[in-house]
Amino acid sequence: MVVKYRFRLYLFSLVVMGAFATLIYRLHYLQIERHDEFVTRIPGAKLLKSRVPPVRGEIKDCNGIVLASNRPTFEVRINLKEVVDAKIQELKIASGGKDVVLPKINVKYMDGGFERIKKETDIVTLMEEKVFRPLREMHLAKDDYDPDQLRIHFRTFAGTVPWVYRSDLSFEEFSRFAEHNLQLPGVVPEVRPVRQYLFDALACHLMGYVRLPDESLVPKEERAAWDFYVGDDFGYSGVEKTMDAILRGEAGARVWLKDEKGRIVREETDKYVAPKKGNDVWLTIDARMQVIAERALRDAKLGRAAIVMLDVNSGEVKAMASVPSYNPNKFIPTISLQDFDNYRLNPTTPWLNRAIKPYAPGSTFKITTAFAGVLAKIQNQYFPCNGSVTYGNKAMQCWIQRQFGGSHGSLNLSDAIMRSCNCFFYQYGNAAGIESMGKAGRMLGVGEKTGIELEDEDPGVLPTREWFQLHQPNENWKSPGLLANTSIGQGFVLATPLQMCSVAATVANGGKSYKPHLLKRVMAGTQLVSEHAPELRSDLEAEGISSKNIELIRNGMWKVVNGSNGTGKAAQIPELPGVEVAGKTGTAQFWRKVKGEKTPDNHTWFISFAPYNQPRFAVCVLIQGGKSGGGCAAPVAKRVLSQSLALDQGYQVAIAPISEVEGSFQPIESVVYQDDAAMAKVASLGDDNDTGAQAGERESQDVTVQDRKVADESMIRRERRAAESQRESAPQPASQPQPQPERRGLLRKLFGR
Repeated sequence: MVVKYRFRLYLFSLVVMGAFATLIYRLHYLQIERHDEFVTRIPGAKLLKSRVPPVRGEIKDCNGIVLASNRPTFEVRINLKEVVDAKIQELKIASGGKDVVLPKINVKYMDGGFERIKKETDIVTLMEEKVFRPLREMHLAKDDYDPDQLRIHFRTFAGTVPWVYRSDLSFEEFSRFAEHNLQLPGVVPEVRPVRQYLFDALACHLMGYVRLPDESLVPKEERAAWDFYVGDDFGYSGVEKTMDAILRGEAGARVWLKDEKGRIVREETDKYVAPKKGNDVWLTIDARMQVIAERALRDAKLGRAAIVMLDVNSGEVKAMASVPSYNPNKFIPTISLQDFDNYRLNPTTPWLNRAIKPYAPGSTFKITTAFAGVLAKIQNQYFPCNGSVTYGNKAMQCWIQRQFGGSHGSLNLSDAIMRSCNCFFYQYGNAAGIESMGKAGRMLGVGEKTGIELEDEDPGVLPTREWFQLHQPNENWKSPGLLANTSIGQGFVLATPLQMCSVAATVANGGKSYKPHLLKRVMAGTQLVSEHAPELRSDLEAEGISSKNIELIRNGMWKVVNGSNGTGKAAQIPELPGVEVAGKTGTAQFWRKVKGEKTPDNHTWFISFAPYNQPRFAVCVLIQGGKSGGGCAAPVAKRVLSQSLALDQGYQVAIAPISEVEGSFQPIESVVYQDDAAMAKVASLGDDNDTGAQAGERESQDVTVQDRKVADESMIRRERRAAESQRESAPQPASQPQPQPERRGLLRKLFGR
């Protein structure tokens, strides 16, 4: 009997011990081994995924000088949805799980033209209770925030894009936020890279700028994939936009654990994914030559002008400058409404990149007409200039008759280019015909986009037969008078300074028309990713234009600068022995309206290349409001060519920040640099005034209307929305490199810098 009870006792004890062992194992399995899994299943507890923006790649010049980089900024971002959820959770606990009602405010809005009212969560009250009050106790609050901006951000982005509460933190403040932020819902301190343009307005139209993303730039699906969407900058204009895919890296990710009370408990470091930096872009721009071009415009006190310089043997853009200009650093992280309105309301349009916008090219277009005659095999014919040519009942004058009452007599092609004789080209263009004019223009890249890596490039207008039938069906494209006016770059012809610089480069190198480009190479650190090879648009010799006939036109451009009767003598460079410049002047007749009345506002041009025997650079200068191409634009081209060519001889250029130019409508009689005595002697000789007789009968386009196309409604809306919807403090002043001492001696005396 005793044995029977002992057996039962042993068996019961064994069962109890087994049960306890099983229970202990189960507890260990659930609480230890599957801890992370079950933590996320606790009501209110979950993992939050935060997007880590990548560092944007740098933009450098062809020599590796950094033009656009990044600087770290310490900021505090708040996910507003997390604040709302924390309040909801608090109210549910207090009410025993019953439905809760958040504080609301009335918001007016327009619906079908009627004003209506809807209720909206009072995010300001919730933020005051859950965030701002505790921050004041920690002495970390910033009470000068704008409540209206907070409401706009909440209304626009809800909890998808965090609201930047502070972006001006010192490292000490950032450390204190990092220490205390776990006690506050939705508050996350971040170190974010911010774009910095090291030389302010230098090449601003070419560089462009970046913006923080808004709802139009980030798809809803992408934003919804993150609990904390911290966006990286988007390229908004210039190469920042066209090369955005190269410059932007790959986003990383952080994972945070939030408890049932809505507080972030910790970061799950094992789930961290590091962001990948974007590639660096090396441009064809030479920062030294860009500074030379920018200073040439500023030293001449030009209010509306552009310069383009190309490598004639590759199509590389070595410099591109336009005034008025702007400082892209003002857009980082977001532009103030005052600065935005100052730019937007400026009638000279600082946003406009005049280097890639179309204007009547005037007599610089005669180079295109010259090639059209070669295609028509009339390049060796002489045509007389008697002061005017009559078509129908209209006498079309040459500029020499209008200015001096004289004529040029019988001319060949080279001398006609030198004298910029309108009468010669009236007849020469008609003899060549509209088909040859169109073919020559297409070979040289006139009337179409060059393909340069800038989104807002304009194609201009090459008035061919097809163009007239499509755009001006009521015009008689067979009219000799119309073709005569086209032949001298008036009428419907529109070309950009970039296109005309490309024309000069094609003449310079003997007939190879390269497509202008800005991208030189893409680098990932020190590793080459890709390199841009020169791209040939057309080979004039392959198109039937012999080198002998190309030289005929080259010689005409040489005579413009060096001939006794040339209109571009102000482009001569006596300071550099053996360097000869070739070019072509142009003056297109334009007006602008001032208080309802038409005021002269001529567009003056000079296209050029040098050295003549071994050409390296082509330069195009456009000045709005100038008197003549020879007196205004040619001296600027000389300044750019002479200083750029002197770089190989030891001339030093300090690459320093460039201030923005406000712009003006001040008429320019002539350009004379104070440190150039030789220029003063010849500046007055360049008054070609080759504007054409019919040009005055049609106000081709009011230049101010044309220029302001860049500030279209979509851009204004997006800029204003960005300025109003994101409250971020202005960036700290960027540390700028100090100008380097320049070499003294002969070169300093010659060039003044």
